[in-house]
Amino acid sequence: MRVLSLLGVAGILALGLFAGGCKVQRISETKQGTEATPASDFVFVIHGGAGTIRRENMTPELEAAYRNSLMKALNAGYVVLQQGGSSVDAVEAAIRLLEDDSLFNAGKGAVLDSKGTASLDASIMDGRDLNAGAVAAVRRVRHPISLARAVMEKSPHVMLVGDGAEVFAQEQGLELVPPDYFITYRRLQQWKQIKAQGESTSDAQASLEPPMHAFGTVGAVALDKAGNLAAGTSTGGMMNKKYGRVGDSPIIGAGTYANNATCAVSATGHGEYFIRNVATHTIHALMAYKNMSLQEAAETVLEQIKEMGGSGGVIAVDREGHIAMPFTTEGMYRGYITADGQAVVQIYGAKETR
Repeated sequence: MRVLSLLGVAGILALGLFAGGCKVQRISETKQGTEATPASDFVFVIHGGAGTIRRENMTPELEAAYRNSLMKALNAGYVVLQQGGSSVDAVEAAIRLLEDDSLFNAGKGAVLDSKGTASLDASIMDGRDLNAGAVAAVRRVRHPISLARAVMEKSPHVMLVGDGAEVFAQEQGLELVPPDYFITYRRLQQWKQIKAQGESTSDAQASLEPPMHAFGTVGAVALDKAGNLAAGTSTGGMMNKKYGRVGDSPIIGAGTYANNATCAVSATGHGEYFIRNVATHTIHALMAYKNMSLQEAAETVLEQIKEMGGSGGVIAVDREGHIAMPFTTEGMYRGYITADGQAVVQIYGAKETR
């Protein structure tokens, strides 16, 4: 495991956020993930997708790029929370950055569907009042997570899809872009190769090695200073998916869930299995009704998914600030930061060291 101090990040130093000294943090390894008990009053966790992530297939330059992007997203959420912002604000801020990063399967750089277009899904949930918003099959909205938040806060609905969602985005003054804005050379070449192979792959079952892999769904969960939880997820879905397919990421209770009584969770993996297991809500339910710990509940759900033939991972934080980041794949882009400004960024298995 590598613990990265943010003291070297120039942008954060400029804000002078680290006065007051560091606190001690207890970390324990469990299976394919990490559970942390932070000595802090807020915590922020992100993921960038789970899948076939092997060190031997990752160039040093590509690994550094992923770590840098994850750190920037952690910084974005940290700044919001440290300054007293809400967990919802932090989740949106970080995911917007990741949606603009072509390394990940969300926003610019999303994988392409069977017609060669990017079809984007996102959701967000506020654990304070169980309010939630989601969008699916949007093709012109630069930041689907912001549209999901607008649905949550500025409409009586939970989910909008397709053209209707884009009309609403325009009404709310959100940025629209041409559909080809999201298509990168890397994803286009990947799509052509997948089409030639005649197969479909998800972010948890990529058959191609980096940098042509298809995983990269992004998500964030947060506990703010007021004790409120929030979760959000954004994705381009499965490479070469059937036109109109929607996965778990925009489904409240499957890919995203937050409830101040228990936890906030964002998932990544083969979406159909997460939908069928109502994965993120089930983690909440196991904590609420079976008195399981966050880590135990998350691992139980992932094991159920694995037994059915699916794979993936989750990031989660409970109301006391405990973190869980288990996964059943070879790796998951993930990281967390607590109020003392100490951050952890990981890519490979639970025993990762750097």
